[in-house]
Amino acid sequence: MQRLLPILVGLLIIVAAASSCVFIVRERDYALVFSLGEVRRVISEPGLYFKAPPPFQNVVTLDRRTLTIESTDAERIQTSEKKNLLIDSYVKWRIADPRLYYVTFGGNERAAQERLQAQIRDALNAAVNVRTVKDVVSAEREKVMAEILANVAKRAEPLGVQIVDVRLRRIEFAPEISESVYRRMEAERTRVANELRSIGAAEGEKIRAEADRRREVILAEAYAKAQAIMGEGDAQASSVYAAAYGKDPVFYTFYKSLEAYRTAFSKASDLLVVDPSSEFFQFFKSSMGTASTPTAAQGALPGSPAAAPAPAR
Repeated sequence: MQRLLPILVGLLIIVAAASSCVFIVRERDYALVFSLGEVRRVISEPGLYFKAPPPFQNVVTLDRRTLTIESTDAERIQTSEKKNLLIDSYVKWRIADPRLYYVTFGGNERAAQERLQAQIRDALNAAVNVRTVKDVVSAEREKVMAEILANVAKRAEPLGVQIVDVRLRRIEFAPEISESVYRRMEAERTRVANELRSIGAAEGEKIRAEADRRREVILAEAYAKAQAIMGEGDAQASSVYAAAYGKDPVFYTFYKSLEAYRTAFSKASDLLVVDPSSEFFQFFKSSMGTASTPTAAQGALPGSPAAAPAPAR
């Protein structure tokens, strides 16, 4: 047992020494191999690697993934109109040169983020200060982000960092000017609405006036056409009456007298004050259905203006 103990201790020492000479690089990491404080190798491919045991060589890993810097508080930036905007942004970045990145920041990710945030703030100010609120919010928003990306990427390159993307998530007015901006927007929208209403009212009056004019023209044309048709109808009726009278004057007179009787005695309460010997009752006096006097056919026709009955009382 005493002989096995030194052997086990030796084996443990050998295993510990061997394990200190082996290291694994994962897919998401860079590996920097240091020898006496100096970077000897930069490994970016994943796998199993060997090195000298400490303190001769040691390994430092850096994250090679795309990282995000999100602003905790919105940046207050002034536009060319001297209006303050609160801009919330985020940046995607990654380590492009591990050796240069480590020399610059000592592998401290927090220090790198603080340095990049300062550069982003400067780039935001440079892009927004020369533009109006409308340009920053909508008209040139994409252009603003492109300028910030190019500016920050140029500044970050000497630090061993690559800027992947820059986005403006939220743009708001500062609280002290929000109310005045909203009131101005409301006044502008009200003015536009009133202008549209007045234009609509004018167009409506124009349409109604044109419709009234066309209505009068149509009614006048219809009235003229109706009068012409009525004139033609009266002429045809007169022609028919004349033809009928020419064929049998006595029957025509009798027929018109019946129409006059029907009109005169339409109600039981009607009362006529008429001379019984007048020509109005000539067909009441004849049992043969003809006038009692020879001049009945030549006299005025019942129902004509000359033989109209007296008004009822």
